[in-house]
This record gives sequence, C-alpha cells and structure tokens, in this order.
Amino acid sequence: MEKDLVLSLNHLSKRFGSVVAVDDVSIELHRGEVLALLGENGAGKTTLMNMLFGHYLPDSGNVEVADEQGNMHSLPLGNPQAALAAGIGMVHQHFSLAENLSALDNILLGSEKLFSLKRNTSAARAKISAIMERTGLVAPLDELVGRLSVGERQRVELLKALYRDARILVLDEPTAVLTPQEADALFKNIGAMTKEGLSVIFISHKLREVLAFSNRIAVLRHGKKVGEIATRDADQRSIARMMVGEDTPVTKKEKLAPGNPVLHLNGIRVTGKSARTSLHDVDLSINAHEIVGIAGVSGNGQNALAMLVSGLVVPDAGSLSLAENIITRFSPAAFVKAGIGRIPEDRHHHGVVGAMSVAENLIIERLTDTDVQNRGFLRSEAIGKIAERLSKDYDVRGPGTQAPAQLLSGGNIQKLILARVFECAPKLILANQPTRGLDLGAANEVSRRLLEARGRGAGVLLISEDLDEILALSDRVLVIHDGHIIPADTTDRQAIGMMMAGEAA
Repeated sequence: MEKDLVLSLNHLSKRFGSVVAVDDVSIELHRGEVLALLGENGAGKTTLMNMLFGHYLPDSGNVEVADEQGNMHSLPLGNPQAALAAGIGMVHQHFSLAENLSALDNILLGSEKLFSLKRNTSAARAKISAIMERTGLVAPLDELVGRLSVGERQRVELLKALYRDARILVLDEPTAVLTPQEADALFKNIGAMTKEGLSVIFISHKLREVLAFSNRIAVLRHGKKVGEIATRDADQRSIARMMVGEDTPVTKKEKLAPGNPVLHLNGIRVTGKSARTSLHDVDLSINAHEIVGIAGVSGNGQNALAMLVSGLVVPDAGSLSLAENIITRFSPAAFVKAGIGRIPEDRHHHGVVGAMSVAENLIIERLTDTDVQNRGFLRSEAIGKIAERLSKDYDVRGPGTQAPAQLLSGGNIQKLILARVFECAPKLILANQPTRGLDLGAANEVSRRLLEARGRGAGVLLISEDLDEILALSDRVLVIHDGHIIPADTTDRQAIGMMMAGEAA
C-alpha cells in the first residue's frame, strides 16, 4: 500500500493552554481508502482534522500529501488555501457557510475569478445538478443559507466539497440528516468514487455505518491514537471498548403502560415561509410514560413542530392541550412554567447563552425558584453549589462552572442542557436531535436520561433524523413529510425510509 499513500499525518500535536487536544498522532491514508476516525467528544478528532485543513497550526509535526502523480510533498501548515489546492476537501461538523448568500453562491465561493466582468453560472449549475443526481443530496440552490434548515445546510457543505473535485475528502457526520436510502446511496456513490481514486476520512458516531462502509478504523482517546483495526476484523463491541477504554453499557427500554395524556395537538396548522417550515392538519398525542418518535428528513416541518411545542410559534388553526388544558398563551416562559422541558436542535445558538457562565445557564429557566433567588436577588453561593452538583451528576466537563458556556465542547453543552431540563422534572420533554454529533458514551447517557424520565411519568416528543435512535427509544413512531404527520405501523427501516421520502411503504 505504500506506493498508494496519498496522505500522511506525522506526529501532530496541538495544545490549547494547559489542555493537550492532540498528542503525537500519526495517521496514513491510501488511495481509494475509506478511513473511519472514531473517538469520544473531546478526543481530538476535529482538532486533528482542522490541523490537516489549515485552520489550526500544529505545535509540532507535519503533513505530507501526494500530488496527482503520486509524489509526496510537505503541505504548508495553517493555510486552508494550500489544503484546497492540494485536493483536500472538508465538511465540518459545525457549518462554515455565509448565511446572507444563496446555497449556490456558497458552493461557488472562492472558486470563481475575482475580477470577472460577467458571471456565468450555467456550467456550475449543470455540474452541481449532476452531483445532486449522483449522490441524492438535494438543496435549494437559490435559497439564502440563513433560511435553510440544519440538514439542508449540511447538504450544501457536502456539495461544496464535491464541487471542488477533492481527491481527499474529510466527512464529519455526513449522514446525520439523510434517510437510510439516501445514506446508502451516498456511500454507494462514495464507494464508486473511491474506485476512481477518491480517498475519504469519515468521522461518525454511527457504528453500523462505520462497519458497513469503511475499510479501516483509527480510534483517538484523550488526544492520543489508541489503535487501528481493519474494519473486517471489528465489531461494535470492540470499537466501543477502544473508544471508551471499557465496555459501554447499553440502556434497554422497559415496557410501560401509557398514562394520562400530557400533550395533544388537534388539527394544527402552521403557515411558514415555505412548505418546509409549515404544518398541515397535524393530530398528535403523547401520554405519560411514553416516547413518541418523529422520523423524517430534515426540512419537512420538524422545525415548525419544535417551535410550536416550545411556545415560539402560534398555530394558525387547531388547538394545543397540555394535560388536557387547552393553551391560549404561547410563549417559551409560559410553556416552561406549564412543565415543558426543551432540548433544542441547535444547542449552541438556542440551548445556551454563550457569554453567560455555565452556572447561570444551568439555572436560567428557574429564576423564580426560591433556592436561586431571594426577593429578586440571585443567590450566588447557592447557584454555585447547584451548578457544581449538576456538573458532577451529569459529567459536564470544562474549565469550571463560572467559565462562559461557549468554552464547552458540543457534547458538554448538551450535558448542560440535559441537567437543566431533567432537574426540573418536566411533564413533557421536547428532545430535538438530542444525540446529534455526540459520541457513543454521551449518546447512551442521553438515551438513559430520556428513558429514566419516561419511567418517572414524563412524556417525550423525540424528533430525530437518526432512524436507529428513533427505533431504539420510541414506543410509537410517526413520520413527518412536507408538514404532514402520519403513523408508521412498522419498524422496518426501509419501509420507514420510503415514508420519509414521501413514498408509500
């Protein structure tokens, strides 16, 4: 394989203050290979890839990349343009798109001549259309990115990388918003492209996909590479053990009889700016001791449903009842007071106030409680003790409870939100993409907490594009497509996938 070497990361290290994010990591990638890079949140995967792409400058080590003739050359470090010129494309976990530009403009950004007198995008549209047809990744090219759903933005990132004819492609959670059929189609086409010479580094927490589509697996833990294994010799248990250092317990769902209704939507209609942000005649009920899963491709009304149940949207028609009481006042504060806990889709923008401390974010939805305030004045010492206890109970790791929440990793921000929600023992929990981007251990902890809440009597509305998660946790599965919600009277992945795509099962 040495003659087919296309990329070599040699003894890379990166430190942020006292934290060693990547510690002397070396990884090789060969022509036509799909390498799965695995590890818990904070293991160093994204930092390592950011050094490869030039976003971070390593403290030590170097990167070598092959040219089109196969000769290895040192890659200038800390230079994204050099990485792009070397044929390296990267789809980031957190998007790097200009929200005030269209999807097409974002895809073309940086690839057009700066001083061209006339702009002709017909050839670009034709190339992008061909990529869409080949991969099944569809995005509205003329829509502003700021108006797109999270899933659609991820597709734009993928199209942007593929449009640049990358020879080495880094994919960070590429199938989080795809139906099973779309994911299979994507990997099928990636497989065809690897036969033509494309090399892929594939970061994912979906071990089923890793085992199905990768050739080799490398695992990071606490910034170090702890092992490599050929995919044909791996299974989920052995991978999990390498990632965590021990066997990971799997939470099992117990059978429970549903209790009294906690949420009922009757004939709900929400008129959004487009079909993707609307709901049409939705009837939905959730009982105590029940998890209802909403499966669907991103951009089919999930955002409208989540905003409705969060109190952020007033329905144009129909009624919403909590514990059989019809709600007439729609506001987040009123819904929180009524006993709704919210785990938002975008944890960074909607889950925390980044400039506020971890402690302040933990108590921000219980400011009227006497244990955090007295006659309108916050009890700082009591809040600090509450924050320390919750951080310990929910394993929120970071620079401390008085540090800004924006310094936490995505996984630890999610743990903060879980602590805030579950501490209030809500009657209804809106869990919107609760495990997106989380490692195996963190995702299992989210599942355990949701099932624990179900056990004590809460109802859970689980909105997820991860069909495995839906099937594992839900007592009932519904499918959302173009703002319509229909029951899925099956647990067959392919049948549900067809319903998610708008086809009869």
